[in-house]
Amino acid sequence: MSSFSALRDRFEQIETPFYYYDLGLLNQTVDAVNAEIAGYPFHVHYALKANVNKDLLPVIRQAGFGADCVSGNEILRALETGFDPSKIVFAGVGKSDKEIKLGIEKDIFAFNVESLQELQVINDLAKEASKKVSFSLRVNPNVDAGTHEYITTGTRDNKFGITIDELWEALDWIENLENVSFIGLHFHIGSQVTDLTRFKELITKINELQLAVRERNFDLPHLNVGGGLGIDYDDPDKQLVPDFKAYFDLFKENLALFPGQKLHFELGRSIVGQSGSLVSRVLYTKKGEGTTFLIIDAGMTELLRPALYKTPHRIESLSNATEEAIYDVVGPICETTDAFDRKISLPQSERGDLIVIRSAGAYAEVMSSRYNLRDVAPSVFS
Repeated sequence: MSSFSALRDRFEQIETPFYYYDLGLLNQTVDAVNAEIAGYPFHVHYALKANVNKDLLPVIRQAGFGADCVSGNEILRALETGFDPSKIVFAGVGKSDKEIKLGIEKDIFAFNVESLQELQVINDLAKEASKKVSFSLRVNPNVDAGTHEYITTGTRDNKFGITIDELWEALDWIENLENVSFIGLHFHIGSQVTDLTRFKELITKINELQLAVRERNFDLPHLNVGGGLGIDYDDPDKQLVPDFKAYFDLFKENLALFPGQKLHFELGRSIVGQSGSLVSRVLYTKKGEGTTFLIIDAGMTELLRPALYKTPHRIESLSNATEEAIYDVVGPICETTDAFDRKISLPQSERGDLIVIRSAGAYAEVMSSRYNLRDVAPSVFS
């Protein structure tokens, strides 16, 4: 029986599709993060790209987290929902002049710089504003995150960050830039990382690089190791709160921080992923040649990940049926790729039965679209 069966009566009263958020679980998750970083010089910046829902962000901000933004509008959303500018970092490989000017104007904590040309532009725009801004250099450590190729960001074939060779070039001339202040290094190897040994490999690279940079007489008061910790999409109830202890212990035990150095993390999916679900309703059951389609009223416009990455989410039916059947669960969008999963066993379903797609708190609502002029799915909270 679905873990959402107790919510069936409530869900029946709401027009589908909609996003359902468990704020109790979100609070439990941020509390788990804070329990692991207490007493350490660790600072967590929530990655807004995972979810920018205005009712979720205050919960995260109240936990004491900062914001990791990758666009000017994410900076504005963070400020709108109460995040302190001194806790906002701005990353992104293609920051526009308008976005850089916004970050400068709002006195954010730091830019994570992804190219030498970008650094020159930031310096020039800061000079125009008569300000001096802080930045970290994002270094591509050539560490394979062992995740989907579309969300791997730390190998030499990726567009993110500067190479290690470029780092030495940058150090030769950044001291001559008068309107920027070099405060540290930034890394991010990818998203949905479940093999923690990948982070240990990153740590080894960081330890080597930091020492080499320090030997060139640069202080590094801040170090940013990104995020990327994954969640369990196959069996979310097995671990509703990710194993933050194992994750943070890796850095506590293996990363050689300098005295007084502060360590920054940019967690997104692992904070909000399991707290959200997409609730839909069966429109039709349709028999094809060797396939029975379960056509639901949610589609790739509400949850793009399965179509984009071919990565299914756990699907639960709130049907009362005791017999099961094999279905391809598909949406109504006029694209063949609009499918959530294929050949899965679910209770026999009828028109009107409720379907819950789990682990949709991250990269669902934030990636939604109005393709086919679809209505915007609302959000419902526990």
